Amino acid sequence: MELNQAQLWCFGLIALSSVIFMVLERIFPYNPGGKLLRPGFWVDMIGYNFFQSALLGLVISEVIQWFDSSSGISQLGLISGWPVYVQVLFFLVTHDFYIYWMHRLQHRSSVLWRIHEAHHATEDVDWLSGVRSHPIEILINQTVEFLPIVLLGAAPEVAAYKGLVSAVWGMYIHSNLSIKVGWLQYIVNGPEMHRWHHAYGNNRAMNKNFSTKFAIWDWIFGTAFLPKNELAIRYGIGDELFPKSYLSQLLYAFRREPDRELKLAASYE
Repeated sequence: MELNQAQLWCFGLIALSSVIFMVLERIFPYNPGGKLLRPGFWVDMIGYNFFQSALLGLVISEVIQWFDSSSGISQLGLISGWPVYVQVLFFLVTHDFYIYWMHRLQHRSSVLWRIHEAHHATEDVDWLSGVRSHPIEILINQTVEFLPIVLLGAAPEVAAYKGLVSAVWGMYIHSNLSIKVGWLQYIVNGPEMHRWHHAYGNNRAMNKNFSTKFAIWDWIFGTAFLPKNELAIRYGIGDELFPKSYLSQLLYAFRREPDRELKLAASYE
C-alpha cells in the first residue's frame, strides 16, 4: 500500500475508533454516570488533539528529516528487507519498552513529573484523556518513537501503521469501559489495569501500572496492580489550582513553587 493511501486509511480508522469508544462507554461503562462532554472535553479535543498534535507533527517531522539528512543512516536500509508486519511489530515492542521506563522515570523525577502531570490532572478518565500530554513530553517520546523508524530504513507506511496502533491503543487503555480479558491482561494492557494508574487517593495503586501496550512489563518488573472485585473510583492529582485552559496547563509546568523558593532562599542565609 502506498504511503498516502496508508495514511488515509489509518486516519479513517482512528476517527472510526473514537466513535466506537464513545458509543461503548455509554453502554458498558467502568464508572457509570460519565458524561460525553465532561469537564475539559473541548480543551482535550481542540487544544491537545487537533492544535497540538498538528503543530508537533510538523515539528517532529522536521527534526527527524534534519537528523536523517545530517547522518544519512537511513541509506543503509538496516531493516528494509524485513517484512512490513515484522517491522511494525519490532517498533511496537521496542518503543513500548522505552515508554515503560520513561513513564516510571516521569513519576520519580520532580522535573519530568512537571511535564507529565497534565496527563494525570483530568478527573474524568475516558477515551479522549490519552491525548492530554504536555508538548515537551510529546516532543521527546514521539521523536524517540519515529526517529528509529526512519533511521533504520523501515518501509514508509510503517510509521503510519505504528501511529495507528498507538492512537487506538491510547484511546482503549484510557476508555471508561468495563472490560475484563482474563489471562490476556498479563500480556497486553487495557483499561482494567490502566485506570488504576490514574486512580487518586489509593496508596496501593500509587506508582503502579506504567505499561502502555504490553502489560507484561509491569508483571516482569514488579509494578503491576490489579485487585479483584474492586474498581478505581477517583482520578486526578488533587491539585485544585491546576488550570482549566490549554495554554495555562502548558505554562503550569514552569510555575514557581513558593515553599521551594523560600527553602532555597533560606539555604543562602
